[in-house]
Amino acid sequence: MFQTDMFSMLADAAPLPQQEHAEAPDPRQLLDAPAVIARIARVSKRPRYTLLLLNLIARAADAKGSAGPYVWQDGRRIGIRDWLADAMLPLAQRDHRRVALVEKVRADLARRGALPSDERLAEQAIDREVRTRVLQSGRCSVSRSVSDLVRAGLVRRWYQGYRVDHHNRGAQREAVYTIPAEVRRALGHSV
Repeated sequence: MFQTDMFSMLADAAPLPQQEHAEAPDPRQLLDAPAVIARIARVSKRPRYTLLLLNLIARAADAKGSAGPYVWQDGRRIGIRDWLADAMLPLAQRDHRRVALVEKVRADLARRGALPSDERLAEQAIDREVRTRVLQSGRCSVSRSVSDLVRAGLVRRWYQGYRVDHHNRGAQREAVYTIPAEVRRALGHSV
């Protein structure tokens, strides 16, 4: 199998708007699963989470390796970052901080007078609020891990949508993640 320089493949494609560029990886390095793991380990404080996220992005990607700005799930359109945060939610279920969050939410709802007196309804309200907070935190975790993947040269991130002058460059725009063909191959995905 011959080694293809991913940057020469990308040079043939039309340039994407608002791309983030990573350092150019050594083209002589064979990209296989251990090499992907090594790159992630060099740049990420949470390499296991980041590797799982990369695999999810690869699974959601189209034939050209792009995932986003939306993913279809159960007949509705979801932003890629929300979809990824939701997919990673089971990891947060085991977190010891979740127990503390449940108690904090219970206290917040009681203080606001929003906690139903019926125990079953109260638990449902607490679960909804905990899920909302965990997903919001998950969106931040996804963004940090994708930034690690961009730094590792495994993903390109750009934004699609309406552009406005705003300090938050993602305002009214949604992220699109593109995984080069050699990375998808290294992960065992067909190209």
